[in-house]
Amino acid sequence: MTTLAPAADAGLALEMSRGDTLVVRVWGPWTTGARRPAADEVDDRLASAPKPRRLAFDASGLEDWDSGLLTFLLHVIAVAGRHGVAVDREGLPEGVRRLLALATAVPERRDTGGVARRASVLARIGAATLESARGATTMLAFLGEVSLGLGRLVVGRARYRRSDLLLILQEVGAQALPIVSLISFLVGVILAYVGAVQLRQFGAQIYVADLVGIGMTREMGAMMAAVIMAGRTGAAFAAQLGTMQVNEEIDALTTLGISPIEFLVLPRMLALAIMMPLLCLYADLLGLLGGMAVGVGMLDLGVVEYYVRTTEAISIADCVAGLIKASTFGVLVAVAGCLRGIQCGRSSAAVGAATTSAVVTGIVLIIVFDALTTVIFDLIGL
Repeated sequence: MTTLAPAADAGLALEMSRGDTLVVRVWGPWTTGARRPAADEVDDRLASAPKPRRLAFDASGLEDWDSGLLTFLLHVIAVAGRHGVAVDREGLPEGVRRLLALATAVPERRDTGGVARRASVLARIGAATLESARGATTMLAFLGEVSLGLGRLVVGRARYRRSDLLLILQEVGAQALPIVSLISFLVGVILAYVGAVQLRQFGAQIYVADLVGIGMTREMGAMMAAVIMAGRTGAAFAAQLGTMQVNEEIDALTTLGISPIEFLVLPRMLALAIMMPLLCLYADLLGLLGGMAVGVGMLDLGVVEYYVRTTEAISIADCVAGLIKASTFGVLVAVAGCLRGIQCGRSSAAVGAATTSAVVTGIVLIIVFDALTTVIFDLIGL
């Protein structure tokens, strides 16, 4: 028998039994606060000849133990496994055996601390392409469901609450007037000021009325109202539907046989399609007032003179073009907000990401569609 670390508080001894079994005997307090023998001698003994075929434990003299004993035993068991020596744990206390079973139930992962290899350029391009294709497929499927819902709405079979539609009309209409008023008035002021800086050099200050009137009615009134609604209402739609997705309320509607598209998306889309032309007209009026404030205050133009020039510059075609754009922008904002809300994940972080994505998607769609419609209107002479 070989006794190791005789001066330690915790004791350890190795002895051969029945010729092929190495018994590891421990006694004393095996705690983290006590001095404990090292396991190096156990490693050397398992590697030396004659090599034991079996490893057993004797803990009859063990007084107290904690993670210090478990660390030692796990090391011994790992070394025995590398040398092909069978381990018998019956001589250990029951609590130690259970903790060892838990510690060795799942093997240690060797790749958790490694550095992931960066994918190649082609791999990243391929992943981005596949992700874009999946996003386009999801959007087309959503638009198809919305189209079917609109068809059922036309024939009177859509299932949604009229009270929800009236509430959303108020939220996207009357409650949006303050921010639309401020932004539209300031846009009119900016347009008039930029035009005045150049036109004043040629003594053509009166044409500021033309610039502000046509710019607001054809482009800026509808676009600024749409951008405001994308940041205000589109984000709200995405956050509302995303929170419902997290709380599994949308799943509950589906389980009850109610289409989420009809119940949640259609009222929001109808509300924005109805209110956006009205908000566009209101934005046009505030923008014209902002331009008049600059014309009268900076350019010494008369109020009546400015008004007459504005009415001569603006045509019905300009107003119709702006209203068509505004109504379409409202649908695009609603589609972007509802789509990102429906696609939201099941966490609070996913709700924030869906809200951000709804605003970005809505503004991008607005700019792209505005560019397309401007070209189309010019080709058809509108």
